Amino acid sequence: MIRSSAALVAALALLLGGLVGCGEQRGVVAAAPGEVVSVTQVLGATTEQTAAYLNQWAIQTPVRNGVDAYRVVYRTSGPDGDGTTASGLVVLPRGEARKLPVVSYAHGTIVRKDEAPSADAETDRARTVLFAAAGYAAVAPDYLGLGEGPGPHPYAHAPTEASASADLLRAARAVAEREGRELDGTLLVTGFSQGGQAAMALAQRVAAEPESGFTLAGVAAVSGPYALREVQKPAAFDGRITPRAAVLYIAYWLTAMNRIYHLYDDPSEAFQPPYAERVEQLFDGRHDILSVSTGLPATPRELLTPRFQELALDPTGAALRAMTDSDGVCDWTPPAPVRLYVSSADRAVPAANAELCRADLGDRASVVDLGPVDHSATVRLALPRTLDWFGELAPAP
Repeated sequence: MIRSSAALVAALALLLGGLVGCGEQRGVVAAAPGEVVSVTQVLGATTEQTAAYLNQWAIQTPVRNGVDAYRVVYRTSGPDGDGTTASGLVVLPRGEARKLPVVSYAHGTIVRKDEAPSADAETDRARTVLFAAAGYAAVAPDYLGLGEGPGPHPYAHAPTEASASADLLRAARAVAEREGRELDGTLLVTGFSQGGQAAMALAQRVAAEPESGFTLAGVAAVSGPYALREVQKPAAFDGRITPRAAVLYIAYWLTAMNRIYHLYDDPSEAFQPPYAERVEQLFDGRHDILSVSTGLPATPRELLTPRFQELALDPTGAALRAMTDSDGVCDWTPPAPVRLYVSSADRAVPAANAELCRADLGDRASVVDLGPVDHSATVRLALPRTLDWFGELAPAP
């Protein structure tokens, strides 16, 4: 199915004069998930330039080749199932190899649209380039509503994280063909924080859809919130999560889920004054993390009304559906090995998330403790190990 979709895109590209080149944005007629709307080159680097670029972002790894990176806008579906567009980053290694395995990297929580990997988020772009510099094709979905995607971001909504990520793989296949390359169908999946959840959601979807043309070879998820109801929500109130981080996550999640599940009619039902008057505007995709944090209180109990504090700890109705729909990313039997990287000292995403996830996944999953480091350090420690492990599972050509 994917291969025929890619062939259709290639045919359309020929009819319309080809996909875009560096710095251009010319649309391609698209009607199905994964079909390309536009492509813009955002980075082109030799081997030496790639090494310098990664070093600039404190990523120390051997570099085999230069890279070419593209912002790709493509068709996907929204939470209601209707068609929409999303953007993502596709990075191809320079070299002679025609057939390439692919690594999908899913980014952590961001609040501003232009912090997405395909936009100006150099940290997540560099983390994606890391894998392409080792010879893999690498992709990084922006998710819905971030980057060039229209509308607000459905934060931590696993179903659309999975669909946006899977449809970017389809789009990446077309972009690779445009460049005379081929994705060989071997898929390695990784992601950090929110991206740990997104990585598991993508892996689960690919494993359930053998007709997709991709075969899961390994998953390395870092510090992901896999258990919203059993771990993340109670930890936000009992001190295991730093209070200000908990406030950010709760406010982001509630405003996002309200658009999908209708949790409240008016923000004042969920949020205490004066935050009810401004909380939805803070998550409009234009405010940075500092602006959002300073516009919110110091603790979850100052943020939420008593009724919504109760719903957070004992969800019912729409709140329960919202949590349940995103809490099943570990409810499957993986056909490939899974590593769940954690820190015992993580005050943003407790390691208990991974322990519950491993128990659900079964014998092919393992938990790797990175030591007593903070949340942000886990990705810096885990990604080089992930690259080495992926090299054992599915070496780049």
